[in-house]
Amino acid sequence: MPVESGSTASARQAKQKRKSHSLSIRRTNSTEQDRSGMQRDMIEGQDSKLPVSLRSNLLDLFGQIEREFENLYIENVELRREIDSLNERLSAEGQTIDAGDLSKGALKAKASHSTSQLSQKLKTTYKASTSKIVSSFKTTTSRAVCQLVKEYIGHRDGIWDVSVTRTQPVVLGTASADHTAMLWSIETGKCLLKYVGHAGSVNSIKFHPTEQVALTASGDQTAHIWRFMVQLPTPQPATDTSVSCEDDVDFSDKDEADGDGDVLSECPTIRVPSTTLKSHQGVVIAADWLVGGKQVVTASWDRAANLYDVETSELVHTLTGHDQELTHCCTHPTQRLVVTSSRDTTFRLWDFRDPSIHSVNVFQGHTDTVTSAVFTVGDNVVSGSDDRTVKVWDLKNMRSPIATIRTDSAVNRISVSVSQRIIALPHDNRQVRLFDISGVRLARLPRSNRQGHRRMVCCSAWSEDNPTCNLFTCGFDRQAIGWNINITALLQEK
Repeated sequence: MPVESGSTASARQAKQKRKSHSLSIRRTNSTEQDRSGMQRDMIEGQDSKLPVSLRSNLLDLFGQIEREFENLYIENVELRREIDSLNERLSAEGQTIDAGDLSKGALKAKASHSTSQLSQKLKTTYKASTSKIVSSFKTTTSRAVCQLVKEYIGHRDGIWDVSVTRTQPVVLGTASADHTAMLWSIETGKCLLKYVGHAGSVNSIKFHPTEQVALTASGDQTAHIWRFMVQLPTPQPATDTSVSCEDDVDFSDKDEADGDGDVLSECPTIRVPSTTLKSHQGVVIAADWLVGGKQVVTASWDRAANLYDVETSELVHTLTGHDQELTHCCTHPTQRLVVTSSRDTTFRLWDFRDPSIHSVNVFQGHTDTVTSAVFTVGDNVVSGSDDRTVKVWDLKNMRSPIATIRTDSAVNRISVSVSQRIIALPHDNRQVRLFDISGVRLARLPRSNRQGHRRMVCCSAWSEDNPTCNLFTCGFDRQAIGWNINITALLQEK
């Protein structure tokens, strides 16, 4: 009579255990409806101040948690039995192999390798199961935190930059690769004005701190200053477009916004700037107003940043030192400080507080292109990079970052809210994530129900004084999006 080998017996036992596991799961699923029915009966027979629908939703979630852990427990028990069986078999083999060619070291290595494989399987199973449960809770608790309020559609190419006016009336500005900049009604999403004075891609837009004046930077190697006057339309009743902060659904390129005919035909146009700044020898990638609005700074692919006097259009300073193209520039909201970022993996802090001399400090905290560096209202600088990190620096001691945020995708033009200092990170992978200044993740903006960005998100901008939308994002899907972020609820969830 043939004798069953140890490996064959072990395989047969494992097969029987897997079969037992599948039967257990089927039994669990078969009683799911009965269990939910019993839960409904319990709800009706208990006194509670919670609405019935909310209590029912909570019971459904707890039921899901119970089933996940039940399945996880069964798998862990079976894997533990396999580990014990493997250890017993290896011990038996060790007794017979002592006099053989294999050394104890080789046997130990074999046992260690097999055990580590099973241990890794245990960890992977546990991580996958628990992450599902955590995601369920995040989806439920975050529905009221991040709401998509309005989409601004009308550009014919990707939108590089987005900004909000600092004066009344409050409007949204966008800068696009289609050679135009547009001003939008935040409430209605209607185009109020279009600027077509550039001969190249419009790479950034910033508004004067006290006047209705815009500053745009372009691929035509110039920066333009132009005045505008807009009249806000009557707001229309808003529709409910809220989605969860953690939902994530993929989109196809065919879903991109194409409807721009009506927007462009009704939009007034400005064709000539008030002032043209043209001292650069390459693409002007960004520009910003210094505090007070009497000077502006521009950043270019010619590796230099220029400081101009607005009234005379004269070049005041040329800021050189970067080894590669500049990617961004930003000014401090209350002090004469400028920060420039570059593809040379550094960002530089320029100090113009002393009129007689300006100093510069170089910071090398990243390993790839620094896509942007921005000031906070306090004494911090936040830098983002293609190396998939964001770093928070203290202006008083910038030898090393006080916080580092590690992400799964390159980070584009970031922004920091004024009051709560929440960092909005737009990513190449179409995500927008929110972190606090200490590096704690708060939320991810939604991309579901065919809403959200469909391509790379290029920029973010906060506007905390606006009651309708307090965060705006734009991307290469040719649209800008206005979000309502419940900051109080967001910080409570942290």
